[in-house]
Amino acid sequence: MKLMTGMLVTRYSHQHDIVFRIQHIYDDKVILHGEDLRLEADAPIEDLRILPEKDIRKRQEEMKEQEEFSYRLFRQDYQLMKERKTADHKKQEPRNVKRFQLPAKVLHIDGDRLYLRKCIELYQRLGLQVHGVYVPESELPLEIESLIQKIQPEILVITGHDAYSEGKGSKKNIAAYRNTRFFVEAVRKARAIAPSLDQLIIFAGACQSHFESLIRAGANFASSPDRINIHALDPVYVVAKAAYTPFMEKINIYDILHHTLTGEKGLGGIESRGLYRTGIPFLEME
Repeated sequence: MKLMTGMLVTRYSHQHDIVFRIQHIYDDKVILHGEDLRLEADAPIEDLRILPEKDIRKRQEEMKEQEEFSYRLFRQDYQLMKERKTADHKKQEPRNVKRFQLPAKVLHIDGDRLYLRKCIELYQRLGLQVHGVYVPESELPLEIESLIQKIQPEILVITGHDAYSEGKGSKKNIAAYRNTRFFVEAVRKARAIAPSLDQLIIFAGACQSHFESLIRAGANFASSPDRINIHALDPVYVVAKAAYTPFMEKINIYDILHHTLTGEKGLGGIESRGLYRTGIPFLEME
């Protein structure tokens, strides 16, 4: 069968370990994007195996099961937090006073349209207000300032695809990464607009990204400490934890890692304050 963009394939040279989508075909070379992992790679045409339909269905079922497990864990923790906050409010306030919430506004900039659509669906399922924008990774530093000024977010996600290439240098060399330099520059520009780490929560990075550079540039949370692949939906769970942690509390990084599909080898961050704010009184509309 002739290879076409959008097809799902695996690589013989890597024992079919990761499922990719064909993004571009150039003569005898193919650019690949991970189907569920934020990884970009290239391979010769002869190295690719088209994934059979039965394998596609099996993989989709397995991934859906993992995603649902993470979603249920998050919902359980959110419900416990909500019950605890409700109990605290009852002790502190008159019974006839109703509270209201100010939701955190999320700007999610993604270098992959398909991943962005999947993430937006999960944001909505988690009850979060999100503005999603597709921007190719190389254009992130050019677009970041105008998008922040337009949306005025409390949480910013800068992600897409990335990969480390051993042939281009050591893991300490940012030039050895496919897109990390674009993420880093975008984070620097975002942090210049909002210098406080608690004024704007930033998640940045993708598969195998240079974690240390992203944190130094000003990200609160980033990938990938062990240069491993991260799941396409991992940024959403980081954002959700920040959005639903009360303003007077620190975001528990261990809780974030617990909910993601990747864990501490793929994600990390620094102490930051939550963004879940409540106020009184709640006024009913006439």
